[in-house]
Amino acid sequence: MKHSARLVDSPRLRMDRTTQPRYRPTPMAGDWIWQPDPARAASSRLGRFLRASGLTPSPDGYARLHDRSIADPERFWPAVLRDLGIEWERPPERILDETRGPAWARWFPGGRINAARTCLERWLPARSDAIAIHWEGDGGEHREWTLGELAAEVGRCAETLAEAGIRAGDRVALFAPMVPETAAALLAVLRIGAVVVPCFSGYGVEAVATRLADSQARAVITADGFRRRGHDVAMKEIADAAIELSGAPVERVLVIPRLGRSERDLRWHPERDRWWPVDEILPTPPASTAAGDPALVMYTSGTTGRPKGVVATHGGFPLKIATDMAYCFDVEAGDLILWVTDIGWVMGPWLILGSLTLGATMVMLEGVPDYPEPDRLWSTVARLGVTHLGLAPTVARALREKGDEWIHRHDLSSLRVLGSTGEAWNPEPYEWLSREVGGGALPIVNYSGGTEIGGGIVGCTLLHPVKPCGFSVPILGIDADVWGEDGAPVRGEVGELVIRRPWPGMTDGFWRDPARYEATYWSRWNDTWVHGDWARIDADGCWFIEGRSDDTIKIAGKRLGPAEAESLLVAHPAVAEAAAIEVPHPVKGGGLVCFVVLAGGRVGDEPLRAELVGRIVAGLGKAMKPETVLFTAAIPKTRNAKIMRRLIRATHLEQRGDARFGTLGDVSALDNPEALQAIREAR
Repeated sequence: MKHSARLVDSPRLRMDRTTQPRYRPTPMAGDWIWQPDPARAASSRLGRFLRASGLTPSPDGYARLHDRSIADPERFWPAVLRDLGIEWERPPERILDETRGPAWARWFPGGRINAARTCLERWLPARSDAIAIHWEGDGGEHREWTLGELAAEVGRCAETLAEAGIRAGDRVALFAPMVPETAAALLAVLRIGAVVVPCFSGYGVEAVATRLADSQARAVITADGFRRRGHDVAMKEIADAAIELSGAPVERVLVIPRLGRSERDLRWHPERDRWWPVDEILPTPPASTAAGDPALVMYTSGTTGRPKGVVATHGGFPLKIATDMAYCFDVEAGDLILWVTDIGWVMGPWLILGSLTLGATMVMLEGVPDYPEPDRLWSTVARLGVTHLGLAPTVARALREKGDEWIHRHDLSSLRVLGSTGEAWNPEPYEWLSREVGGGALPIVNYSGGTEIGGGIVGCTLLHPVKPCGFSVPILGIDADVWGEDGAPVRGEVGELVIRRPWPGMTDGFWRDPARYEATYWSRWNDTWVHGDWARIDADGCWFIEGRSDDTIKIAGKRLGPAEAESLLVAHPAVAEAAAIEVPHPVKGGGLVCFVVLAGGRVGDEPLRAELVGRIVAGLGKAMKPETVLFTAAIPKTRNAKIMRRLIRATHLEQRGDARFGTLGDVSALDNPEALQAIREAR
């Protein structure tokens, strides 16, 4: 059954945006892939919080709590902070100040809190011997750090930065692999009140240089390299070249010795470069930072121009992460969470700050989940006893192609929750993950939001039934809705995902570019955040993300989300991956072109092409018949596995000589540049 693209055959519903009822789930039998166990729901973190709030641990209780989180933040957020055990250095004067309007809302004004202190000091010394980090290397190496060991490393790094003159407010770029020192470095920068600028470990010189230049970083923390699929990947050389190209005032470079290279192997600058701190240094107390002080500047790629610097704060960002992790994913002290990610994607800081705030243990995975063997991820889960496993749909699609026997070799009974984020699902890989990895018994907590959100907009909980590819609820504190082109709420059809009220974790503008921030998210409708995703709410109140609204395909006046066509193609056993784009059409305005990567060495031919075109027609109607289906060796993706459809479109139109293809724009997030040539050569 096709779930993610199915539209409800019911009259279009429109409601006044100021008087419409909040989300009210009405679970119905027949379309759910997972149903909550009442006892487990009641004992979950969310269930306990509901009871403490005077509500029943049920979907109705959640709906009431969600209403409260929007209507009465002054009452709601202090209750969350108490429940999560997060303490202030100095309590805020109030919870929310909207004097400058919702786009520039100030959360917890007057409050003082340091994100690193929230992660460490609250647990020490009582839990000094608890494991904070398990690290798995690309070649099977393993290290673990206790909370006490992590705190010591954080203190050494913080003092080394402070001795180099790095002060509160200075920017420190973190261009490092997923190793324990990277977590310590993140916390060390926050501890002294400086600002972390995370960079993807796979970036090239230009991408790193752009972020150094825009942030005007004064220090860089990098590594001599890391390993990926058995090969050494240099990092120090890229950092050196990026510093030179950027013109940023970098005065200190700390180098993590991952590969054991010597100074002779590297271009060493004795006056600037230092190896990762190893000397014993007495740690000083964390800096006294205001709740609204910047903690991270995380760059996201733009369609054109330079990347956008998303500003996360000490008060809002860690609280948003901890709230989502606790009440959606049911993470608490003693749990073991593995998320396939990188420090340069928001889920990297999310994993580090969230797990430590809640007293859980994180698993940091270097390399890729299918090397040195296709069962690497499943082996790690079984060996360590992972309780929470998170991955992107693209990762699931790739592992599905390796065969189910790799999963069945391992005991995955430690798993309690599966998580996913990054892009829209196709039903077949989603149902495969539920069936083969979760045994049909585990919830997939689908989670969608973004860097600018500080976490999720919509998600799932252990209290709500789950539909394939869907999201059960808007997350606590998020006043989300789906609006049509006229700005009125719609149900049963695709519209723009919007947020009507500010929330903790929201970006404090873009770094040095407030006008761009307002134009990007707040310019379409008055005092309303327009996220840039197509979404749909079905008759049961379940949410579905249908792709980026700037990826929308419009044919003869009819809108189509790329995921709708891609799901039909991926359902074919010969197709491993698919991407759908719109191209100009002289009659219909827009036409549909699909690119597919074939599975298992299958060769693309005309009969298969005709079969795939027929699937689209059967599923979406003759009006949506593709102009063609093209076979390609690869699809362009970001490091966090999102399909870059705008690059596919620009490359394809350029290749066919269409003057309307425009420019590629920002390509710094592209993980596989060779895929652009594969698109040019698509048959």
